[in-house]
Amino acid sequence: MLGDYARDSWQRIVLYADVMRRRGNQYQEHMAEKVPNVLDFPAEMVMTGLELERPVNYGLVRILTPDAPDPLPSKRPFVVVDPRAGHGPGIGGFKAESEIGVALRAGHPCYFIGFLPHPVPGQTVEDVMHAEAIFLEKVIALHPDSEGKPVVIGNCQAGWQILMTAAMRPELFGPIIVAGAPVSYWAGWHGRNPMRYAGGLMGGSWATALAGDLGNGVFDGASLVQNFEKLNPANTLWSKQYNLYANIDTEAPRYLEFEKYWGGHVFLNAVEMQYIVDNLFIGNRLATAELITSEGVRLDLRNIRSPIVVFCSKGDNITPPPQALGWITDLYRDDHDVLLHDQTIVYAVHDSVGHLGIFVSGKVGHKEHQKFASNIDLINLLPAGIYEALIVEKTPDTPNADLASGDYVLSVERRNLDDVRAIVQPDVENDRKFATAARISEVNLSLYRSLVQPWVRAVVTPQSARWLQLMHPLRISYERWTDRNPLAALVAKEAEKVREHRQPASPDNPLLAMQEAFSGAVTAGLNSWRDWRDTVQEQTFDLIYGSPLLQALAGQGKDVTPRPHPSVSPEHLEYVRCETRHMDDDVNQGALAEAGVRALFYIYRFRMIADERRVNLALKLIQPQYTGGLGMEAFRRTVRQQSRLMLHDFDGAMAALPLLLSRAKPDAIRALAEWLQQVLLVPDAPTPDEEASLQQMLDVFERAATAQAAPAVSVSQRASAPQPKAKPVKNSSPA
Repeated sequence: MLGDYARDSWQRIVLYADVMRRRGNQYQEHMAEKVPNVLDFPAEMVMTGLELERPVNYGLVRILTPDAPDPLPSKRPFVVVDPRAGHGPGIGGFKAESEIGVALRAGHPCYFIGFLPHPVPGQTVEDVMHAEAIFLEKVIALHPDSEGKPVVIGNCQAGWQILMTAAMRPELFGPIIVAGAPVSYWAGWHGRNPMRYAGGLMGGSWATALAGDLGNGVFDGASLVQNFEKLNPANTLWSKQYNLYANIDTEAPRYLEFEKYWGGHVFLNAVEMQYIVDNLFIGNRLATAELITSEGVRLDLRNIRSPIVVFCSKGDNITPPPQALGWITDLYRDDHDVLLHDQTIVYAVHDSVGHLGIFVSGKVGHKEHQKFASNIDLINLLPAGIYEALIVEKTPDTPNADLASGDYVLSVERRNLDDVRAIVQPDVENDRKFATAARISEVNLSLYRSLVQPWVRAVVTPQSARWLQLMHPLRISYERWTDRNPLAALVAKEAEKVREHRQPASPDNPLLAMQEAFSGAVTAGLNSWRDWRDTVQEQTFDLIYGSPLLQALAGQGKDVTPRPHPSVSPEHLEYVRCETRHMDDDVNQGALAEAGVRALFYIYRFRMIADERRVNLALKLIQPQYTGGLGMEAFRRTVRQQSRLMLHDFDGAMAALPLLLSRAKPDAIRALAEWLQQVLLVPDAPTPDEEASLQQMLDVFERAATAQAAPAVSVSQRASAPQPKAKPVKNSSPA
């Protein structure tokens, strides 16, 4: 027993050392590549940001599909934007079961926006935004037959960046999916999410400025990665390595695959990192429309007209749900405010997956990302409002399961701002503390720039900056054990012998159980230390920035609102008034397609959920017999317009149905009535209210079809026929 365990342990030690040697070699080979990335798909360059008028280190590539059918020309393209948060690019296509993979399998052309390890001198966050806009213009030009604008996916830090670009150039975007993106950085749950306190505990962004100066104008992304690792010391210091050691016979490929991404550290310009920290992490200005570009464009997320899908997780300790969703409660006062800005927001909250799992987990790719990709038209058709995406597994009892792709069924359920507030849990006193920290940061940064920065810049040289980069602890951990080490050849040779004569201990060996118990104790101890550390950090932050004296000195006394709500601009109010006048005229405009959409909204006015099976049937309305071949984007505009009309003047919209139907032929009217019955019966039994409403619509349609067959009846007489009357509900159905 002891001998078996000792032999097994020694062999695992040798194999572990060999895997770490291969990790170091892999790191050196990866960083020596011209464009290091971890994409699992072949790609070809389409555009490089190095040649733009405002050059950046970003590039646009097309994902190739040598082993799959060519994407359909009519399918809208997907563009995945990777986060520049210290790691290299490729996380969105890290595995076959990924955001890119599911989009390709759904028949969509796919593009990827990545970056080089080193920034162009002088490039700014705003330059990157303009480059992203140019890349999207190129994608749109390459797909003139697409049924809509590109779907853009932004992971982590790329999420807030594409939202900024979309606020600046909303006309370029189709549906937007932001996954694990910290848009409202002050938000969080008390007792959790300690990362948001880091800026305040450091005294503000002067430390970021110092790091950029020591790097000779360049900020080392390895420091960002190190911040991530500090969040979970048990995993960083023990669990990740122990899991490799304990499962050395099977774990090495997965470990090396992940380490290739985790160790691919990149750089940012100091001015880029300073902008990010000052305006997002500490200032939190994006969530309240306080950012203005150098060209005078206000980056107001309420300007975005494309649906925004927010995917987050309760298990994410880097971007928890409050940070992903807090911008909604920051920007909007009530549900009417959301409708006023004609914005569609869909959120999905996972119960447990961690931050990286949102992008790389095979289970998440097979479930959430697959459903988002295959149902992007459903999401794109949703009227203005707030919704939650619900994904349930198919079972033998699932009715009409063939109408839903894959192993799951997606539905979207109407929510309101109070539902989002219940997740975010906004707190005025919490905001006051962070507003105080932001003001202190400004003061400390000004003091640093006036008193210290000139001296630091005077002594820093390119050589000293490079030396600091090489000596970073994370880089040393990869560099110190490679084939360049004199002992590496001996370990490699011994590992080869071990693999030939591997004799693992029996699974029921009690010493293995003792080993697992010891590992569990180490993990528990490190977790306890982490919890104590996080509690101390939170209490320290609250003590310092909750001080009434410091708040008063920072101009954040009790008489000051720490987060002034962004007002609705006079220009937007005038736009709403004009739209209202137009809607009065639009009530009587339209034909068969508009009538069908109104009838569908009328039938489902009490239902709060739209199911992908029902929507797939509803999409038949764009077929030629109903609309004359109306395209998807035109149909989307029709759905959103009819939804607004029914919210604006419900009775008037329904009274105009005979007039709209009078512009169609009797056979087409009756075919549309049959279509309404099909939609109602799928996927579940209708409610009594829905059955009664359907019968009302069938009567209206039959009278219209009969009247069309009787030329002696005038249009004015048909329009004055009795119409269904029903009290509208505030939240009309999304179906």
